[in-house]
Amino acid sequence: MAEIIDGKKIASEIRDGIRTRVADMEKKTGGRPGLAVVLVGNNPASAVYVRMKGKGCEEVGIKSFSYSLPENASEKELLALVDDLNRNREINGILVQLPLPGQIKEKSVIYGIDPAKDVDGFHPVNVGKLLIGDEDCFFPCTPYGCQELIARHVKDLKGKHLVIVGRSNIVGKPLANMMVQKNSRANCIVTVCHTAAPDIGYHTRQADILVVAAGSPEMVTGDMVKKGAVVIDVGTNRVQDPADATKTRLVGDVKFDEVSMVASAITPVPGGVGPMTITMLLKNTVKAYMIQNGVA
Repeated sequence: MAEIIDGKKIASEIRDGIRTRVADMEKKTGGRPGLAVVLVGNNPASAVYVRMKGKGCEEVGIKSFSYSLPENASEKELLALVDDLNRNREINGILVQLPLPGQIKEKSVIYGIDPAKDVDGFHPVNVGKLLIGDEDCFFPCTPYGCQELIARHVKDLKGKHLVIVGRSNIVGKPLANMMVQKNSRANCIVTVCHTAAPDIGYHTRQADILVVAAGSPEMVTGDMVKKGAVVIDVGTNRVQDPADATKTRLVGDVKFDEVSMVASAITPVPGGVGPMTITMLLKNTVKAYMIQNGVA
């Protein structure tokens, strides 16, 4: 049976460190990092995420600023707000909650955020810096959390074969770029699988470390995993509960009961990668404050 990688516990440990760091910086500089989160519309899931981010900020001592625009807000209105936040020196990080209503182009908004405040790590400047290995950038939060979990459970990553299932701009692509870099938290041989692969199992069975971020419920089964692999399940899928047709349950992209019998370590869903995402956002916000204020 695989070791369960407890994302909640690890996230809590990291937040303890962030809280201490924020308190130390306030003593040195007289200020604290500030994070602005913008919500457009009334998507219930997005509203929950925004509240969780505000709660995370409060927990570690980061100043939280919340902005809401109506569902019918124009792209021009949102970009004007982003521009105001770019110029607000009290705000060090800006996050516009996705998805956005159809009348607003996500690309326009991402490009409109000052790269120095882009704590989501989606601006092309930060994507480019990540690709060339420039540490003066912000790593996208979910792959950043995945890397943290991997680095804590695989002591020597050099030359390990990391296989990623999924090529999204949010997880798959940035994680591949992060894990191929020449440093102690990476230096892996990286394979990225996606829907064009005729036999994904052929690739996943070669993985020392397997990250699944395909958005497909329980697609990776026990026979697709090499014995002793470390498995990071990024998927969050709500499916019908087979025991009760009136209820749903949360599952990952990995068939946990099967894969946990083969892997050496595995993240659960929920409680694995999920708690890490907001925690790494908080870490990015502290980094933004330090860069903007010349704090060592």
